[in-house]
Amino acid sequence: MSAVIYTSSKLYQNDEITIGEISAFMFYMLMLIFNFAIVAMVFGNVAATVGASDKIVELMQYEPQINTKGGERISGEINGELEIKDVRFRYPSKSDVEVLKGLSLSVNHFKNRVVALCGSSGCGKSSIISLIERFYDPESGGVYFNGKNIKDLEPKWYHDQ
Repeated sequence: MSAVIYTSSKLYQNDEITIGEISAFMFYMLMLIFNFAIVAMVFGNVAATVGASDKIVELMQYEPQINTKGGERISGEINGELEIKDVRFRYPSKSDVEVLKGLSLSVNHFKNRVVALCGSSGCGKSSIISLIERFYDPESGGVYFNGKNIKDLEPKWYHDQ
């Protein structure tokens, strides 16, 4: 920009250019710089969008490790008994930490019964609920509803119970 001002002043001193022409040239120059800045910003946004779309495609192609379709429904009387047998579990993101180590638990169903999991922070309460809801499968052992392993049950039907 300073080179343009210097050259314009020399041309003006030699009566080769007018103030109006200098003003018009400076105006067009600023418009050009502004438009280049906008184009650079758009290309930056396009690059970010491409990166985000790659993640969306990756998510759309993700195959869940837990069966979300099919499976059986329990026919007949459902007593609602819930049993966890010798479960060992670690979160996939922290495979070096075993969260549950041989946990066994049984909850019999009685009408209007409320069950509470109590314990200190980090003792596995949320992990137990995550296994019961089948957000994860245990490494070993099993979670049973009405005597059936929840891995064998139709997920939607099971969650409706």
